[in-house]
Amino acid sequence: MNMVQALNSALDVKLAQDPDVLIFGEDVGYFGGVFRVTDKLQEKHGLTRCFDAPISEGGIIATAIGMGAYGLRPVAEIQFADYILPAFDQLVSEAARLRYRSNGEFWAPITVRSPYGGGIFGGQTHSQSPEAIFAHITGLKTVIPSNPYDAKGLLIAAIEEDDPVIVLEPKRLYNGPFDGRHDQSLKTWSDHPMADVPDGHYTVPMGKAATVREGADVTVLAYGTMVHVALAGIEEAGVDAELIDLRSIVPLDIDAIVASVRKTGRCVIFHEASRFGGFGGELSALVQERCFDHLKAPIGRVAGWDTPYPHAFEWDYFPGPGRLSAALKRAMEY
Repeated sequence: MNMVQALNSALDVKLAQDPDVLIFGEDVGYFGGVFRVTDKLQEKHGLTRCFDAPISEGGIIATAIGMGAYGLRPVAEIQFADYILPAFDQLVSEAARLRYRSNGEFWAPITVRSPYGGGIFGGQTHSQSPEAIFAHITGLKTVIPSNPYDAKGLLIAAIEEDDPVIVLEPKRLYNGPFDGRHDQSLKTWSDHPMADVPDGHYTVPMGKAATVREGADVTVLAYGTMVHVALAGIEEAGVDAELIDLRSIVPLDIDAIVASVRKTGRCVIFHEASRFGGFGGELSALVQERCFDHLKAPIGRVAGWDTPYPHAFEWDYFPGPGRLSAALKRAMEY
């Protein structure tokens, strides 16, 4: 399956398995979603299990919170991650705090899915990477898969979680490899967009990172699309780098990060979002606090520009393999 098919399979499995699971959002019903993630689910499971919602992100999330408090397990789609800001108050003030403020009487077992990041020339309001905003909110969990297998397993785990989970789905990975005419970062990635994904139920645990590539000289921390770009950057730099795919940023697998950095003595953090205030800053602080005596070089950060998302210069904005390669070579100078 590719990532779209894997996500569709996860939703299909949970709809069939649990009558309390339902899906709603803009265009997710009859149309099957703008990226086809919910394709044919309404036809298969019915109008009350997969249905369209008005263009009101605040209303979508508020309704999901009410459903969750009532005992359902709603999966709400926000059509693009950029659109989630009108619902931010509901996520922060209600969903994230409901279990605590009610002393466990109510909770919000809701999953919020959203296409995330750039790569389709969507412009400023269809291409942003807001993961650091969610990571800051205690009570929300946030996962970002980098491959079809993890996408399905993490989505099922999110639906089964009793607290609210944000699932950010990298648009550039939905249907397979990058378009080489626009981006040369995946020369080392297979031309085959499919991955082995079981048809039935399985989960990938949140808070458990994956070692994509073992190495001895420098640790690269990445997630989502940047995992694949990192592989190309590591090859270009010619260094023995260890690549860690975080998979979820909250909860965060701090033990895996610390073990890798203490082994290599160097760390470069790689993400698509703007550098200033990005999640890389938190990762850098955590590494410094726990690995200071093992570090041989300053912690590096490679990220997007500190600008509004540039439509015309989208492929220059993305931190590509060349920028990562340069950072890895700088780290190796120490």
